[in-house]
Amino acid sequence: MKRIGVLTSGGDAPGMNACVRAVVRYAIYNGMTVYGIERGYTGLIRNNIREMNKRSVSDIIQRGGTILKTARCPEFVEEKYMQMAVDNMEAYGIDGLVVIGGDGSFRGALDLYKKFGVKAVGIPGTIDNDLAYTDFTLGFDTSVNTVVSAINNLRDTMTSHDRVCIIEVMGRKCGDIALYAGICGGAEIILVPEVPFDLKQIVKKINLNQRIGKSSDIIVLAEGVCKAEDLKKQLQENGIAGSIKTTTLGYIQRGGAPTMADRVLSARCAVRAVDLLMADKGGRVVGIKDNKIVDEDIEEALKKKGKFDDNLYQTAMILGL
Repeated sequence: MKRIGVLTSGGDAPGMNACVRAVVRYAIYNGMTVYGIERGYTGLIRNNIREMNKRSVSDIIQRGGTILKTARCPEFVEEKYMQMAVDNMEAYGIDGLVVIGGDGSFRGALDLYKKFGVKAVGIPGTIDNDLAYTDFTLGFDTSVNTVVSAINNLRDTMTSHDRVCIIEVMGRKCGDIALYAGICGGAEIILVPEVPFDLKQIVKKINLNQRIGKSSDIIVLAEGVCKAEDLKKQLQENGIAGSIKTTTLGYIQRGGAPTMADRVLSARCAVRAVDLLMADKGGRVVGIKDNKIVDEDIEEALKKKGKFDDNLYQTAMILGL
């Protein structure tokens, strides 16, 4: 395999630029030509393809977002659009494709592989950390650190006013951002989609904390549970005595310079992805398990469910008492 393409798809995540950089430089080192595809599968359909070199990816390792841009492409489920994408790849002589994104991006890569024989390899790029086959995804660590910084700042002002603060974080139906940020930020309560909660017990805990002189309570709320304002209303209706403030962190969680962990993971995953393509292998996804880079069949990886760490959650609840 001599020519490969690389694209970023779906929601952006810190570490995508570092990963693009590693794919481009490692592939060129191994004598390959690399094409950058702008705006994910949309760019593949519209022929937004350009050759990249070492200078194309200079000064991006420390930057969040993605220089290749990204987009969601709902029409990519239709074969006529997939065929357009394949035709454009063939026009450039592109033999393999590195797809950096989440589960939706991987399904597109799987379709290209199964229906058209395109050698596609996926790298997990999503802050949500919601892909069960891998311990961590690109962008997750950076996002958690962003949330922890916000918790630290909000703790200062909540303590000054003896307040309760509900902090709503991203993650879709996965509670990992809330769990990891909550335990690192010393949250009193962490609410995630994977674990049902008892509203009366939360009210009881917060009211007890106030009676014993605790000056603030932080509730980290995963967006897959409910909205922060809705939870605030429920708490007030059920007898919370003190003042409650809400903060929805939103898209700040997607931006910012990637952490050391995300940069290293990006490089390691990129090398494995390019190695797979050099070996003429496709239909694979790369990830990390027990600090070892692994790869497996895309279809099998997407079938895996439920990697939520119940033990860590219980630890967080004990430490938040």
